[in-house]
Amino acid sequence: MKMKYLNIAASALAIIGMNACKPSADKTSSSSFLAGDAAEKVYVKPGTHDEFYNIVSGGFNGQLSVVGLPSGRTLRIIPVFSQFAESGWGYSEETKPMLNTSHGFVPWDDSHHVALSTTKSEHDGRWAFINGNNTPRIARVSLSTFRTEEIIEIPNSGGNHSSPFITANTEYAVAGTRFSVPPDNNADVPISSFKQNFKGYISFVSIDKTTGRMGIKFQLKTPGVSFDLARAGKGKSADWFFFSTYNTEQANTLLEVNASQKDKDFILAVNWKKAEEYLAKGKGKKEAAKYAHNVYSDETHSATSTILNEVMTLDPKECPDMLYFMPCPKSPHGCDVDPTGQYIVGSGKLAAVIPVFSFDKMIKAIANKNYDGNFDGIPVLKYDAVLHGEVKKPGLGPLHTEFDGQGNAITSFFVSSELVKWNIAKLEVIDRVPTFYSVGHLSIPGGPTAKPYGKYVVAYNKITKDRYLPTGPELAQSAQLYDISGEKMKLLLDFPTVGEPHYAESIPANMIEKNTKKIFKLEENKHPYVAKGEKETKVVRKGNEVHVYMTAIRSHFSPDNIEGIKLGDVVYFHLTNLEQDWDVPHGFAIRGALNAEILVMPGETSTLKWTPTKVGVTPMYCTDFCSALHQEMQGYIRVSPAGSKVPLSWGTGKNPVAEAEKKVAKR
Repeated sequence: MKMKYLNIAASALAIIGMNACKPSADKTSSSSFLAGDAAEKVYVKPGTHDEFYNIVSGGFNGQLSVVGLPSGRTLRIIPVFSQFAESGWGYSEETKPMLNTSHGFVPWDDSHHVALSTTKSEHDGRWAFINGNNTPRIARVSLSTFRTEEIIEIPNSGGNHSSPFITANTEYAVAGTRFSVPPDNNADVPISSFKQNFKGYISFVSIDKTTGRMGIKFQLKTPGVSFDLARAGKGKSADWFFFSTYNTEQANTLLEVNASQKDKDFILAVNWKKAEEYLAKGKGKKEAAKYAHNVYSDETHSATSTILNEVMTLDPKECPDMLYFMPCPKSPHGCDVDPTGQYIVGSGKLAAVIPVFSFDKMIKAIANKNYDGNFDGIPVLKYDAVLHGEVKKPGLGPLHTEFDGQGNAITSFFVSSELVKWNIAKLEVIDRVPTFYSVGHLSIPGGPTAKPYGKYVVAYNKITKDRYLPTGPELAQSAQLYDISGEKMKLLLDFPTVGEPHYAESIPANMIEKNTKKIFKLEENKHPYVAKGEKETKVVRKGNEVHVYMTAIRSHFSPDNIEGIKLGDVVYFHLTNLEQDWDVPHGFAIRGALNAEILVMPGETSTLKWTPTKVGVTPMYCTDFCSALHQEMQGYIRVSPAGSKVPLSWGTGKNPVAEAEKKVAKR
């Protein structure tokens, strides 16, 4: 296939020049794009709720945040891939298994993309999915408890960026590798053998329609390219999946130059229903691959981690009519499908146009074998044969596109720092508005679905500069809320974000809040160390392990005095929160613990492990303000030297030492 090459030096200078672009200072003070009634439109008066939940990836903090729209208020941080001392996530004995991988315990990841579960390509309010990019993983978060329920590792992947995009009825979460790598079972090969030995795996992770439980159903073993972003088809295209690809040069060094040689890279179209047919016909092959599958139970309030050792793979060379390439202007980032499923929008970061592809034309081109050669055995469809048209001169550095449900698209432009609205059918720019500064992703409520709500768009900006009070060398990253309900887009609000947000999806609040879980029923608690009342509290020694069956209720622990702990012991505090009232968690911390606190929800049991390091009396206390007598919610643990004869004793509201001494004296 004939490809044109750019003068590398000229290209580099052009890119540097483009990166210097940003809205001019006079625009910052201009009111032309600022809504006159902005304050009124974002004001959520006391006692009322936001209209939308905005579920936002945390980037390099590895978490999710929950933001209310239009207020921009951060409502919650959901710990996912990173330890979180505020709640004890990844520190408590119950949650440590959630961060297990084939490499061992990994307490951090880089979370980029959110995907909310859908039914018929419309949000249904059940689950949020988020990718771990660094140690390839996908997590599933319950939108009832706002808690991470499951994490599955992705084998044969060097980086899980193009993930976890969802099929129309949440049959699959799909993940394409960012860094093509050799297969896990044949990984020790020369880096210079990239074209021969490196593969770009695409993983189809099945999702149980009732429980949400995940499992890797199959992987496609594709040529060694990089997958950037993806979207599932909708309606007529619902059986297909579309991925943006770059580095079709298959370079393995200095990619900023060597992966920008060709005029065009590709959009990869995958017929996943055809893949299922091949799988049913026995075309799949099992390959050795080690990966972890971690599941949290709301019944036992505990997680388990299982290591799996094989995956099913399909080789496109043995499965014709399953994969097709569509040429796309170089280094495409976004790959987005409009609400009808007819149009696929590519965004070449280094291109001066936005290409829009037609699904109908793609199907016709496939039927007519209208090919422009092949790439590593996969047919390449002719560009003009699949193209609906190009949006001319829309801006500099197009990245991501979402849809307003009115026949229009809005695209973010990183270099020219703006959002641009354009008509899909006419391919004409309608409006543009500056962002401050260097916007990455954008999010319209329902924007990636078949039912956009089209009222707001949020821009997630990479640079903040002068927008907030300075906080040293690093500033909070910026989100900006725009009203898109009228003819012109209008800026309503700036608000800082948690971590480095890459992407978010927004959903009407009434789809989630009505199903929010308020307590865990104490009678349903199946934790192995639960104490469902103070009469069940006890302290049990098993060699050098000491297990404290403990309860918390406003405003005391039981037991709150423990003696007979010795240096060399490992103490497990199994704390059950006896409250059955909404929003009354109890915290637990002990001086000198080398991990964190735990925060225990009503009806839940959680465990803090403590290894004493010195002799003496150590205080413990509740960390979450729970009542007027919160300060009094405390206790003491006495640690004696190894080999001490101090008996193990405990109690609440009496002197356990005196009672123990009486028992000893009677013997």
